[in-house]
Order: sequence, then structure tokens, then C-alpha cells
Amino acid sequence: MSIEKARAQVIGSIWQAIAQSGVDLSSITQDQQEKLVSKIADGLLVTVDALLEEAVPQIQDTPAEEVDELDERVLWKGRPFLSLVENYTITTERLKIITGLVSRHVENFELIRVQDIDFKQGMGERMLGFGDIHIHGQDPSNPEVVLRNVPEPEKVYEVIRRAWLEARKRHGLQFREYM
Repeated sequence: MSIEKARAQVIGSIWQAIAQSGVDLSSITQDQQEKLVSKIADGLLVTVDALLEEAVPQIQDTPAEEVDELDERVLWKGRPFLSLVENYTITTERLKIITGLVSRHVENFELIRVQDIDFKQGMGERMLGFGDIHIHGQDPSNPEVVLRNVPEPEKVYEVIRRAWLEARKRHGLQFREYM
């Protein structure tokens, strides 16, 4: 679910709770009511994400010394905003996406197969500091991967971009553009 959809659901629930509470808000202008509900929704989403982070802690900024099971240096670990079932790991060689709570599905996307990286942020995502990173490549099983609702997407985008360029350099691959 996108942040905008989650935010819209939370705002709807807040309005419903206000209506059910019987509290008279007529002394507050409609504009002020909407601002109040919006701020409550944003605060609630951030609090829920922090609670999820405590339930399933993830390292957002990984020390450079950390090495995974394949002797690859881990550059970044994270999870989507408001998610318990998806985790991302960026190493010096690949992007690893793990999904599932009870069962597990692991998708590896080799950095040398990446062709293009973009990130997008909607208005709600930008307000909360999250965004989606789109990775296009030549992976036969999955030519496009989307890292959803990533915190600090510009920073993570740069981590991926630098790792991608270094991996291509290590493997002797060069960029060629045809016009």
C-alpha cells in the first residue's frame, strides 16, 4: 500500500472517530479542522512506523565493516515505511529483497545488471521523508525492481548508484550510450 493510501485511510478513520465521539468542532473552521486531522494522521503514521521498527529492528546506516554471508560488504539495510514483511539490503555486489513474515522469498538483483535508477516521491511521501526507488536492469527473472517507501530515498539512491558504478568498474564493464 502506498503512503498516500495509508494516509488517506488514517485520515478517514480520524474523521470517523471524531464523528462518533460527538465532540462539537463547529467553533473551529473547516480549514483548521483539516489541518488538525492531517497533523494527527502524520504523527500517527510516524509513531506506528517507530513501533514497527522496535518490533522488527533494522539497521538504517550500516557500518562499513559489516560483511554478509557471501563476504560482500553491506552498504545499507532498511525496510519500507509501515512494513513488517519486507526488508532491503544493498551490498557491494547486489540488491537483496526479502519478503514474507512466516515464509520467505528472497530476490537478488545483481548490481552489474542495473541499467537505470530513479526515485519518486509523492507529496505525502515527501512530507514524511519517504519515496520509491525504481531500478531497471537486465535481470532475466525481474527486469524492474521497486524499493517502496524507503526512508531518505535520495540518500539510498546515491548508495545504490555508487555501488552500481563501483561494481561495473570492478567487473570491467563500461557505459556506452548510442544516440
